[in-house]
Amino acid sequence: MKKFLIFVFVLSLSVGFLQAQDISLKVKSEKVSMKIGQTVQLDASVVDASGKKIADRDYIFYSTNGSALSVVDSTGVATAIRHGEYEVIVISPGAPQLRSNITVTVEAAAIAKVDFGVIPKNIYAGVNLPLKLTVTDKAGFERPERIVELTSSNEDVVAIAPFDKLIIKEKGKAKITAKIEGVTETLDINVIENPIAKILLKSDMVEGRSGDVFTLTAVALDKNGNEIKDAPINYSFTGESFDVSAAPSGIITKEGKFAADAPGLYVLNATCGPAAASVTVQANSRNIARKIDLVGQGSVNNKHTSDLWVWEGVDGKDYAVTGTWGADGTAYFWDVTDPAGIELIDSVKVDARTVNDVKVSEDGRVAVISREGASNRKNGLVIIDVSNPRDAKVISEFSENLTGGVHNVFIYKNHVYALSAGRKYYSINIEDPANPRIVGEFELDTPGHAIHDVWIHDGIAYSSNWSDGVQLVDVGNGIAGGTPANPVQFASYAYPSGSNHAAFPYKDEKSGKFYVILGDEEFPYGLDPDGRKPGRAAGFLHVIDFTDLKNPKEVAWFQVPFAGSHNFWIEDDILYAAFYNGGVRVVDISGELLGDLNRQGREIAWIVPEDPDGFVANAPFTWGAQPHKGHIFYSDWNSGLWSAKLAPVVPNNTKLEEAK
Repeated sequence: MKKFLIFVFVLSLSVGFLQAQDISLKVKSEKVSMKIGQTVQLDASVVDASGKKIADRDYIFYSTNGSALSVVDSTGVATAIRHGEYEVIVISPGAPQLRSNITVTVEAAAIAKVDFGVIPKNIYAGVNLPLKLTVTDKAGFERPERIVELTSSNEDVVAIAPFDKLIIKEKGKAKITAKIEGVTETLDINVIENPIAKILLKSDMVEGRSGDVFTLTAVALDKNGNEIKDAPINYSFTGESFDVSAAPSGIITKEGKFAADAPGLYVLNATCGPAAASVTVQANSRNIARKIDLVGQGSVNNKHTSDLWVWEGVDGKDYAVTGTWGADGTAYFWDVTDPAGIELIDSVKVDARTVNDVKVSEDGRVAVISREGASNRKNGLVIIDVSNPRDAKVISEFSENLTGGVHNVFIYKNHVYALSAGRKYYSINIEDPANPRIVGEFELDTPGHAIHDVWIHDGIAYSSNWSDGVQLVDVGNGIAGGTPANPVQFASYAYPSGSNHAAFPYKDEKSGKFYVILGDEEFPYGLDPDGRKPGRAAGFLHVIDFTDLKNPKEVAWFQVPFAGSHNFWIEDDILYAAFYNGGVRVVDISGELLGDLNRQGREIAWIVPEDPDGFVANAPFTWGAQPHKGHIFYSDWNSGLWSAKLAPVVPNNTKLEEAK
């Protein structure tokens, strides 16, 4: 049974978990077993050295909302939503602060059904058929880990191969039976003669670069030259790399799209039973690497730095605001007009431990910062007048309905979209910043649903909902009739890891493709709650093709070895991504995207902020990156605000050394 590590940033609202020698936090049971739908009250108590319970202590229970697992509220009421093994963390926040863990195991429900997936109308002899089996349990959850036993009533017509593949041998009939845990489903197969005699194949181009998409067109003909429109054509490739040290590799889709990882010659094949055709194409080096130079730093070395926002002020100068994490509720304001001389010009301190997110309105007059860990537990957001960033002034505070800490916010057309308790977001009208008011809200109704982030572009809210993936919601675009007061969801996409943490939309004007880039956030190596040790993250960026809103699909990805993604930005066909301990990565995402963007040589440059005087010395942990007026600004958890600049594009593939 898969084990999910539960880690919540809120747990680190204190600068450490002190354990006194004479008192300790004990849980009633360190291991709890539950069935789906069951509710259990988890218990804990603080006891002295003799085991006597100490009165007047508070207890807070935390579980993850990050993977749509079982739900535990702050009072310790656990509701079993989904099978699995989960860790619940219990905090007693008095003096000293104490901590303990409970492992909750939720028993899986019995298997309910097996589905064979979509089966083609015509099944031709000699053309193998892969099945897409879906196993569902009685709780409604898919169970991809369960193995289905397949048998055929006539092995001469249809044989069973590993990994749920049917080998179609000759004309005839056969019954396929699927069995699992007492559940049996059957599928009748009628194999007909294969009419395909010839395949005509062509590519839309014969020469490109690594990462460019070659689109194949294949036409299957019978012996009389008539087209067989439903021919199940399979595509494959072989290759020869130009560099003997690099193996030829790439990706080819079932629709006939090919992208090479390495420069070389590639033979692209189309087959359907005995018929086959091929074309040869050449992929040249992408050759887009550019030099990147460190320009400046605004050091913060006495606390952790969170997110950033850079904007042009009403006076025409350039400014930035950064938050702080697990500290004293301070937001810093910077003059970045000269990126080489970043100047701290003001700060605002609010009742919070963490100012996780910072945003500035389109006109550069109003900033909104989020609050987590307020002393009175009334978190919410703070609205600040930044028309003069050298004298930032709090206009108002707003906490109505914003429970559990506001982790992320976004400002769009006089509305703030603010997360509440990691489960929903509210749209808050700030036309009068001194009197904000809630006008709408959006929340999923899926079991254990959760949300991490919301980003607004062109009237569409892109919310990152962990295991529920990205949700596209009309909040004023008009595509689905939505408004800030009436958000309307119209598309979504989720992927198996359940780690969707951030999203950013992007349309490639040349290909017409509309993508949403989704980022994971994972800490498989753990994260030091006190934040005094170097950290390592995992997870990568997923490129989802939303051109057909009703049929989104993952087409490409970008991964940095031994590092994990966080926040990112796209401008002029370039992706600027913060990869925690991997620093900032600058990536070419021009044209149609397919496959492994890193292996294709699409990374333009990278820079890692290392600071010997940082809050944790020489421990880069980059939070976010934003391009602004030809520079790249980025915040780092351990060292503050930085700026860098890319060297200009070198014409005619001239080597960088020759262009200096």
